[in-house]
Amino acid sequence: MLIGNVGRDPEVRYYDHDQAVARISLATTERGYTLPNGTQVPEHTDWHTILLYKNLAKIVEEYVHKGDKLYIEGRIRYRSYVDQSGQRKDVTEIQAENMEMLTPKPRA
Repeated sequence: MLIGNVGRDPEVRYYDHDQAVARISLATTERGYTLPNGTQVPEHTDWHTILLYKNLAKIVEEYVHKGDKLYIEGRIRYRSYVDQSGQRKDVTEIQAENMEMLTPKPRA
């Protein structure tokens, strides 16, 4: 489960008979704090790649934009590939199973 802000507008691609996959980047931030001994722990932001399929992808395409706050439930997936220069790259992605939009809609 992740709650965070969308880093850029979604990338949506269509394949086989109007099926869609969307990719978004989601930033989750831990606020900074002070330990009892006075040590300052700074704020920390992690970026996550979220993949959404089929109907979720279509909803994301229409309603989600950079800066929106989302709640995501999903599974973590690891994969690797070899890039054009022959280097192995490891990728961690979240395959979303559920999404809730937390940014209030502007009033008309």
